[in-house]
Amino acid sequence: MRLLSYFSGLMAATLAVFTSFAAFAQDGIDGLEIVGAPIDGALGFQPAATELARDQQWLDGMVLVIITAIVVFVTALLAYIIVRYNARMNGTPARFTHNSPLEVAWTLIPIVILVFIGAFSLPVLFKQQEIPEADITIKVTGYQWYWGYEYVDEGFGFDSYLLGHPATLGDEDGDVEPYVLNAAMEARLERDGYSRDEWLLATDNAVVVPIGKTIVMQVTGADVIHSWAMPAFGVKQDGVPGRLAELWFAAEREGIYFGQCSELCGKDHSYMPITVKVVSQAAYDAWLQRAKSEFAGVPQNVNVASND
Repeated sequence: MRLLSYFSGLMAATLAVFTSFAAFAQDGIDGLEIVGAPIDGALGFQPAATELARDQQWLDGMVLVIITAIVVFVTALLAYIIVRYNARMNGTPARFTHNSPLEVAWTLIPIVILVFIGAFSLPVLFKQQEIPEADITIKVTGYQWYWGYEYVDEGFGFDSYLLGHPATLGDEDGDVEPYVLNAAMEARLERDGYSRDEWLLATDNAVVVPIGKTIVMQVTGADVIHSWAMPAFGVKQDGVPGRLAELWFAAEREGIYFGQCSELCGKDHSYMPITVKVVSQAAYDAWLQRAKSEFAGVPQNVNVASND
């Protein structure tokens, strides 16, 4: 019994240490504007923060114009036929089996429209799928129900949990009830630089990337299929166990962005948010040094003054 209590205490202490490490590693990049987040009752897309998202939103607008024109035309045509060829206006209906010019027209016109749409949509699709050379490579692993991130070229990684998950709570969070938004949870969010509005969006550890750099995410799943999605970046990639898929983006605006696991993965699927912080190169370099020390225990170079 004593041995069990000893190991329980050791595990709790270890968790508390890692929790404090996570909070420390995020220091120095607070005060960022929240750019990509869902807004209650709002319509439309989140602000496009990458070229990929900008292309997709433009394509959506272009297709919307085309389908709106088709709906208006078909509705007007139906109205004309109802008025012109009803029993009162057209007492003796015509009898014919086909109209070749009309049949050719309603076959060719949709083909032309689809080819036109494809001429613009396929380049957008290919741009997403053709992965460029990475400035930074991050491996993303989906777990039930949190994310694991590994900065492949830097030799460290960390787990990212919903703020309010039991793994994010320490002794100082005695009044916080996991997964329950109350005054204590709001205080916990504020301690990490968030507010009530970011509940179920904020994580204890955010992915930090520099502005303007090409980021390649290698996405996989450890247990079931998950999906890493960031609406403001215009990216979404399923993480399938046993497979390694890739997506890329280059963020053009500093700020905090939120996403969610977008593949139903079990009972806590709704508690798998994604937080990405886009910062300046200088802020990223400073964060990287702290993150290496905290997450990987990599000793940093220290200038020692000579006694000569």
